[in-house]
Amino acid sequence: MRILVVEDDPLIRELVVEALREEGYEVIHAANGEEALAWCGRRVADVLVTDIRLPGRVDGWQIAERCREQDPELAVIYATGFSPVAPRPVSGSLLLQKPYDPAEIVKAVKRMGRRASPN
Repeated sequence: MRILVVEDDPLIRELVVEALREEGYEVIHAANGEEALAWCGRRVADVLVTDIRLPGRVDGWQIAERCREQDPELAVIYATGFSPVAPRPVSGSLLLQKPYDPAEIVKAVKRMGRRASPN
């Protein structure tokens, strides 16, 4: 199963990527929304894990909405400590509050991944 992790904080991103890779997942990562949308356009992931508040013009809500246009079955996990806009999660998604332990992301991916079709 492939996971796209979108997180602008390099330390958090590395901790999450490492935790997921230790569980045997293939992980692609992006530091901003624009980079994430490029990956989504190629439909490379079974699960999207995205921070909501990101630098640039594309936030996590928009990433999930646009990725779901490409792949309606994509499992989505949001992570946030603060979002300046009203929540608008895609259906069937999870929301994790920061700070979190990377193990929480692993558990959430396992839960959501059961819904994702294996590649």
